[in-house]
Amino acid sequence: SKLLIWSKLDFSKRRVTLFVFCNLLNPAAIYANNEISLGDVEIYGFDYDYTLAQYSNLLHSMIFNTARDILIEQFKYPEGLGKYDYIPGFAIRGLHYDVQKSLLMKIDAFHYVQLGTAYRGLKPVPDEEVIELYGGTQHIPLYQMSDFYGKGPSLKQFMDIFSLPEMTLLSSVIDYFINHGIEFDQVHLYKDISDAIRDVHVKGVMYKWIEKDMEQYILHGDEIYAVLNRLVNHKKKLFLITNSPFSFVDKGMKHMVGKNWRDLFDMVIVQADKPNFFTDRRKPFRKLDDKGSLQWDKINQLEKGKIYKEGNLFDFLRLTGWRGSKVLYFGDHLYSDLADLMLRHGWRTGAIVPELETEIRIINTEQYMHSLTWQQALTGLLERMQVNIDAESKQVLLEWMKERQEIRSLTKNLFNPQFGSIFRTFHNPTYFSRRLVRFSDIYMASISCLLNYDVNFTFYPRRTPLQHEAPLWMDQLCTGCMKTPFLEEMVHIR
Repeated sequence: SKLLIWSKLDFSKRRVTLFVFCNLLNPAAIYANNEISLGDVEIYGFDYDYTLAQYSNLLHSMIFNTARDILIEQFKYPEGLGKYDYIPGFAIRGLHYDVQKSLLMKIDAFHYVQLGTAYRGLKPVPDEEVIELYGGTQHIPLYQMSDFYGKGPSLKQFMDIFSLPEMTLLSSVIDYFINHGIEFDQVHLYKDISDAIRDVHVKGVMYKWIEKDMEQYILHGDEIYAVLNRLVNHKKKLFLITNSPFSFVDKGMKHMVGKNWRDLFDMVIVQADKPNFFTDRRKPFRKLDDKGSLQWDKINQLEKGKIYKEGNLFDFLRLTGWRGSKVLYFGDHLYSDLADLMLRHGWRTGAIVPELETEIRIINTEQYMHSLTWQQALTGLLERMQVNIDAESKQVLLEWMKERQEIRSLTKNLFNPQFGSIFRTFHNPTYFSRRLVRFSDIYMASISCLLNYDVNFTFYPRRTPLQHEAPLWMDQLCTGCMKTPFLEEMVHIR
């Protein structure tokens, strides 16, 4: 890998300090949106699914197949759907689905659809049709967009990793209906598929697969034990709040951490019904015995080593006194896990984004770095040279614009041929990225990334240039010297 070397000469001590940096990103690093010192954190909280427990991609195929069969057997959908299998890598997290238009698409932080990333079924929708569908624009009005939890009047945002098979099933069913000329009601279809996916989770089918073969489905188990044990050894308090049932969590934690896993936690809350757990004061806590059976007694305190079900955050705060920035909670769902905690309760938050590892490995490739560098250069050239209005210059500009678009498409395809990166459109942050920055202090690919940092480490977000600071960027260094090309014309304006 390429190295950047910076040296500093300390004349007073006649000493040269040499720093050597690798210019490649580290997939196991933790990235900061906000300054946060782990030394100030006394209490660590965790979600379970896709936070402590990371699952293999095989699980997506199982969810897809089972929900597909539910549609056929229980909802009486055409048996021809049985020919569809899960397509790994078709969808990415953070996409929006327009229920009325049957469009799955990627939207940027400014509510614009990224052209080339709108799909009806398994086929892309031409850019012209997308623009026509939205009244001559790529922009989605605020009132149609997702609300605080990713649900709008007609648009739904898919934010958790479990939604990947749901998006693929949705696209597959629409593809079948379109190919066979079958008229369908968009609202009913969306609800049926959502219900089928929900049944896989609610009826416990998914839990049985995982419990039956932990080795095949659960990843990074040894590392999770190392993280939790290290925190406890440094006198940190730990708690778990998950929507999953106790028997499932218990078996998974025994597999990853050991039979005495509960000794590491001060509080364990299952079937919490997030995000309602964070907003609804009405549900009291209930205690479970060691076998997972409900107890009837009223809860006046939360005891270490006990298991609790349901409850609400307001009682949790009252009974524990754990408030503010001394608490750091980790979760994978930006809405259900993190949004309320950061904005309404002042906890520090950490987002688990498993896709980060793959995306960083792509960013580190020579092909990506070369493409991005040349794309930036072309953009700078277009900006500077657009003032030349002679025929030859206009032709050159058109060729540059075409080449820039080709490079942008190539760069997008490196991540995902249909939708590109979960973090960016061609140049803007995605709607997912906007939420990631808003709802998390830090983000990382896995909880195991904590092992790479001291327990008192302070994360400092890098100062990135605002647009009015753009002359600090290399491709803009000369803009301050540019003369106004229409200055002579402006002289006559009074």
